[in-house]
Amino acid sequence: MSHNGFPKPGDCMWTPADWAWIGGLFDVLLPSLHHGVPVVAKRFAKFDAAAAFQLMEIHGVRNVFMPPTALKILRTQPFPREQWNVSLRSIASGGESLGTELLSWAREKLGVSINEFYGQTECNMIVSSCSSWFSGKPGAMGKPVPGHNVAIIDDDGSPLPPGEEGNIAVRSPDPVMFLGYWNNTRATEETFIGDWLLTGDRGIGDKDGFLHFLGRADDVITSAGYRIGPGEIEDCLIKHPAVASAGVVGVPDAMRTEIVTAFVSLRPGYDGTESLVAELQEHVRSRLGGYQYPRTVHFLTELPMTITGKIMRQELRKLAGEHTADDHLRQPLG
Repeated sequence: MSHNGFPKPGDCMWTPADWAWIGGLFDVLLPSLHHGVPVVAKRFAKFDAAAAFQLMEIHGVRNVFMPPTALKILRTQPFPREQWNVSLRSIASGGESLGTELLSWAREKLGVSINEFYGQTECNMIVSSCSSWFSGKPGAMGKPVPGHNVAIIDDDGSPLPPGEEGNIAVRSPDPVMFLGYWNNTRATEETFIGDWLLTGDRGIGDKDGFLHFLGRADDVITSAGYRIGPGEIEDCLIKHPAVASAGVVGVPDAMRTEIVTAFVSLRPGYDGTESLVAELQEHVRSRLGGYQYPRTVHFLTELPMTITGKIMRQELRKLAGEHTADDHLRQPLG
């Protein structure tokens, strides 16, 4: 699903992700070797957009798995098809939910729709988009892959109706579900509610069968009675021309329980001024809602990322606790 009917004649696969990661190993290397599809072996010490496009041109890469961070770096090249002869058939991405900005960029600049997918080491590739089968939906990570029973359930293990937030879970038995944690029966048991394997993520299902990722259970922000997913705010922030990347977390607050706090890295030519802070806050508030805008904003040269391109929100929460009002901590509007 994530590669539009892989394999097809002429397919050639590449990913900048580490093959030791489940996404690189189970979603790129092993399926390609099983089907006899060539795999390009190349990792960069520091991912570079121009070098990546050149590599795909030289080796005729048609299928790529790109973590979100790599996609954001590729997007810095304004006219890739005018500079490189790249003919991609499929782009798959997972690890963090993508926003409309990246999806639109890929269709316009690369001529291909990104297929988002979702899974985890314990139960891999269970939700996916597939542009050759059905139109994707911005903000959704796809539909359950045939053969897997994926649902949004409550804390008692009961499936929830469309529109209600809950735990993303997979029903056992499942052909790709792990047997258990090594020498840790208790941790294995705590991962299940009855027959449902809990992924540890929160989500919402809709009436069309799409699943929407809200974030890790401990990433969801509780503020003034609202439960807020960071992904939508991050997507809104990177639509601002000054923002290269953004990470959003909740920081403890005596009145609101938590306040929305944004960490932003800027594009060249922009400075982290108070006026830009106010502009970013209003950018979010006018597009999403008053309860979602970041009441504080930090500017960082680079956001802390895992090797798989996920924002390390725990590190951002630590940074928020270390900053003061005189140390690049911007105060709320109003």
